[in-house]
Amino acid sequence: MGERMEFVTLGKTGLKVTVMGLGCGGHSRLGISQGKTEAEAVEIVRAALDLGINFIDTAEGYRTEQIVGFGLDGVSREQVVLSTKAGVGWRDRQSTGPELRERVHASLERLKTDYVDVFHLHGVMIEDYSYACEELLPVLVDLKSEGKIRFIGITEAFAPDPAHKTLVRAIQDDYWDVMMVGFNILNQSARSRILKLTQEKGIGTLCMFAVRRALSQRDALRELIQQLVDQELIRDVDIEDALGFLVAKDCSDSLQDAAYRFCRWEPGIDVVLSGTGNVQHLRSNVESLLRPPLPPEIVDRLQGMFEGIDSITGN
Repeated sequence: MGERMEFVTLGKTGLKVTVMGLGCGGHSRLGISQGKTEAEAVEIVRAALDLGINFIDTAEGYRTEQIVGFGLDGVSREQVVLSTKAGVGWRDRQSTGPELRERVHASLERLKTDYVDVFHLHGVMIEDYSYACEELLPVLVDLKSEGKIRFIGITEAFAPDPAHKTLVRAIQDDYWDVMMVGFNILNQSARSRILKLTQEKGIGTLCMFAVRRALSQRDALRELIQQLVDQELIRDVDIEDALGFLVAKDCSDSLQDAAYRFCRWEPGIDVVLSGTGNVQHLRSNVESLLRPPLPPEIVDRLQGMFEGIDSITGN
């Protein structure tokens, strides 16, 4: 499997990264949220490496940095592109610059590494953006000059900000090497608002929320489609089987397979993040992300169905 893995360049960073990245947060947190042991979570990290994945994304807030550190024990540091994050908030208030420096060093200790390839300000809300740039960004710039961080990124808080207000603002600046953006079949608004500009500016892009609850649970999808119909955001759909055409012959094996491939082949997306606590599920997701694009007529149909929707995440 690892020999089949596909690589892309993460924007202007020049980093060669796999098209699938192991996400260590989300609902699963490497299985920890579902009751898996730390040892079992470490095995997910090792399985990802065995499958050829070289991009691993974690965060202070996920509480999985230590697991990733154990999972990378004995692995050549140069073989892995490591991404982690810290939020603007800290102990019920905004973090100071000196506190952020301490938090970065704590992340490095948990990860058992001297540096991270990408360090993001995590889940930044639009009301915190100016503070983040004035108080926290200079600390990351200093840490970059010290060799503790190779590239600086920012991630949006997609759940409360499905219209990408923070990244629309952030992309006007030249501070960011990498951005993490929410994008999926149900909310494609990042295509015109974010991805067009990241391509122009050479910003590396990480895709989160490719598959969440509504694209993995039939009842959740039905409920969401009903909501969109009631709001007159979509029309002329079969509420009971709105995306059934994606599982038709010669299209995809499952809705999840189609959802991953839809994101994988979206122009401007470099890495699609996928998290799980199950090795077989991990293998299945890798297989999906290595498959060819969906048929053009299917992509066109999906774009037409959900055009203009920016109020949901699919979570």
